[in-house]
Amino acid sequence: MALKYVNTGIVFQEIPDEVTLAVNISGCPCRCPGCHSKYLWEDVGIPLDADAIDAFVEKYGNDITCIAFMGGDGDPVGVNMLAQYIHENHPLYHVAWYSGRLRIPAKICKTDFDYIKIGPYIKHLGPLNSPTTNQRIYRQSYDGTFEDITSRFWTRHHPSSAIAS
Repeated sequence: MALKYVNTGIVFQEIPDEVTLAVNISGCPCRCPGCHSKYLWEDVGIPLDADAIDAFVEKYGNDITCIAFMGGDGDPVGVNMLAQYIHENHPLYHVAWYSGRLRIPAKICKTDFDYIKIGPYIKHLGPLNSPTTNQRIYRQSYDGTFEDITSRFWTRHHPSSAIAS
């Protein structure tokens, strides 16, 4: 199955410390109960290939720091190839992958990604910002290992909370 995307959006909360272009990929085989993006289950949309990546870069330029593939579990090798393409042709951008699988397939080169989120959505465990979530997000360290940064989603400190009443 060729990768297709339905839409994109600039987001600020999916990847910590990044201004991220989230690319919503269709054809999701995971079909998690309670999924908030059921429209991505069908094989619909626009081809997601090197030309699409180049168009994103041309359109958004310095407005983004990261490109995140939201899904793509139907063609993980295709996602991996696009991650390689971004690092080779647009090295200023970080690359993230949100996968609904429990594990990244062995045939994927994890170090082609700067961030990887894994885990299906399980309603009673909550989303990534819930301390009880089963989902995990990892950031690649300089030495190629991955650090679990999921807890960064659990607490949000706002400047106003530091003000004494």
